[in-house]
Amino acid sequence: MPPSVDPSDEEALIETGCELAEMGRTEAAIDCFRMADELGSALGSYNLGNALSELGHWPEALAAFERAEAAGDEDAILQVAFALRELDRRDEALETAERAAAAGDTTAAAVVACWRWCTSWDPSLEDDLRAGAELYASARSDLGSLLIRSGRVEEGRAVLERGMLMGEVESMLPLGNLYADALGDPIAAEAAYRAGAELGDAHAHHNLAVLLDEQGDIEGAIEHFRLAAAGGDTLAAQALRDLEQELRDDDDE
Repeated sequence: MPPSVDPSDEEALIETGCELAEMGRTEAAIDCFRMADELGSALGSYNLGNALSELGHWPEALAAFERAEAAGDEDAILQVAFALRELDRRDEALETAERAAAAGDTTAAAVVACWRWCTSWDPSLEDDLRAGAELYASARSDLGSLLIRSGRVEEGRAVLERGMLMGEVESMLPLGNLYADALGDPIAAEAAYRAGAELGDAHAHHNLAVLLDEQGDIEGAIEHFRLAAAGGDTLAAQALRDLEQELRDDDDE
């Protein structure tokens, strides 16, 4: 905590915390936000929840967002829903997001549509996903998937391509899959997978590795299987072991 910050000055604590967060000093930012939170600041609680979320401290983040909501911050309701989902309390998460949507949060309505789509593939969600596509990146990618599943491949591709052009990682993997599996365009598929991989999508690394393996680029495949495995993709970890074993077997022959 910088000595110049008055620990009783809520506004100064939040301002300093935001500056520290922008500098990548998340732990120090948390100290500032926590002190503002303890002063009863709704914004302090909200920012504390965001900073804790960044570190993956979901139980603490949930508690902070709940305090922000209780203090009157309506934006915190959706963040409560996200934290609940991260804690695998999915029914509660959906109920909370629905409550935020009912209160007029249009982004929350898009989130609800996405979460319903992921569990139902219900085509009647199309209008809700369209309404949310410019508000929530996953709504755009889910809309693309819905269109493709319903036979409107070109429209689905256009939706996903727009997402990719806007830098939305959520659209890159499904776009790559569309190019690879349905449109037979491995060059475009590779470009989409690489774009997603560069933004840290482990599954994009995985699918890029599969594509490179099919093209005979074993070194590239191993590199991206490793990156996918490091990102938590268990299927990629197994594929990497299988590929490395195959290479050892070839060397023994």
